[in-house]
Amino acid sequence: MEKNYKMIAKTFFGFEEILAKELQQLGAQEVEIGTRMVSFVGDKGFMYKANLSLRTALKILKPIYYFRATNEQSLYKGIQGIDWSQYLSTRTTFVIDTTVHSDNFKHTQFVAQKSKDAIVDQFKAKFGERPSVEKDFPDLRINIHIDRDQCSVSLDSSGASLHQRGYKTATNIAPINEVLAAGMLMLSGWDGQGHFMDPMCGSGTILAEAAMIACNIPANINRKEFAFEKWNDWDNELFDQIMNSLMKKIREFHYTIKGYDKAPSAVQKAKDNIKNANLDEYITISEQNFFDSAKENQGPLHMVFNPPYGERLDIQMERFYREIGDTLKQSYPNTNAWFITANLEALKFVGLKPSRKIKLFNGSLEARLVKYEMYEGSKRTKFQVNDSDNE
Repeated sequence: MEKNYKMIAKTFFGFEEILAKELQQLGAQEVEIGTRMVSFVGDKGFMYKANLSLRTALKILKPIYYFRATNEQSLYKGIQGIDWSQYLSTRTTFVIDTTVHSDNFKHTQFVAQKSKDAIVDQFKAKFGERPSVEKDFPDLRINIHIDRDQCSVSLDSSGASLHQRGYKTATNIAPINEVLAAGMLMLSGWDGQGHFMDPMCGSGTILAEAAMIACNIPANINRKEFAFEKWNDWDNELFDQIMNSLMKKIREFHYTIKGYDKAPSAVQKAKDNIKNANLDEYITISEQNFFDSAKENQGPLHMVFNPPYGERLDIQMERFYREIGDTLKQSYPNTNAWFITANLEALKFVGLKPSRKIKLFNGSLEARLVKYEMYEGSKRTKFQVNDSDNE
């Protein structure tokens, strides 16, 4: 039997609870929520499954050692306390990523350098040779996290951030991160049980993530590689077994997923990305200005989008956001519309009252995910109809 161990899934601010729920649904044990992270317990097979499946995780780390570090000597000594020959050989390459929240250490680069010296010196003393540092494609990615005087050393099982799903070859000026898109969709309650639309679809990220959620397709099915494939204990057979069992859980989708964009170049990029993700049977994308559009399907519509903020695109903010509100009011009855914006001032011009506001970050920008409920007819009529139903 594989033994269980503690792992850490890193995420964005605001997604901790949905990541914890994802982990519980996958079968993780001892799930605990932290800040921008969730810790859990599982075995090697579960680590593979978590990397393949989790939509809101950026990294899956496997902690291997904890110690107290108050200065460079105690840091060096602590790193030397690990038997690195368990994880590396003189022929393998490594890189160190550091996160530091401490008055004792001012620079992450210094921590990485000192830790590298400790590893290299250990090898030189034992074997007379040393492994090399390789920044882009290392055999082992080591994560060092210092919080005040507590240092944790982890192996990074993911490698490149898990938002790099592997389906995106073309992007626009301000693309949305795949993990951010998936988290927004999950916060919005999207579960694939209805029609979906992204009226400003850019390179198609929200559409792709929406289709994968709807069909229960593993988030990282299109990814070329994970860091754990280069580990000493890599088990190809176990990985294939887990992949096959996840593939059996893919489900049918009986509604429509539509994307609009007014820029022909964006439409083409979105179509290319959706095709790369093997999702083109579920998604239709057309060149269309949302402000000239109207709802096409009967029944409820779930809408999630990422309008421009004016950060990197030159638009008349006040008019643009007013038109979002007008279009939703006049042309999209029976629609739950969600969008994210870092332009908090612009929200005032939408002219509708959001029923929810959730604080998130888009990169370094503080943003809000807002929900507008568009009823069939006016809100008052809706309640009158409901009242008459109860008489």
